[in-house]
Amino acid sequence: MTTRIELDAPKCVASGLCVMAAPDVFDQREDDGIAIVLVEEPAGDSLPGVREAVSLCPAAALRLVAG
Repeated sequence: MTTRIELDAPKCVASGLCVMAAPDVFDQREDDGIAIVLVEEPAGDSLPGVREAVSLCPAAALRLVAG
């Protein structure tokens, strides 16, 4: 089973918590700091950081979808 990240970019407040929790999976746009998903289907060692990023997001702009 794969896990996919969904980002609701208009909700993002550019806090950067997702990047701090999972820097290999998330980044931020240069111009406004809005989150970018680098790896849409994370696996293995990156999943704990991704789960933390989703739970820390102050705008609830991230979610994990099992598929």
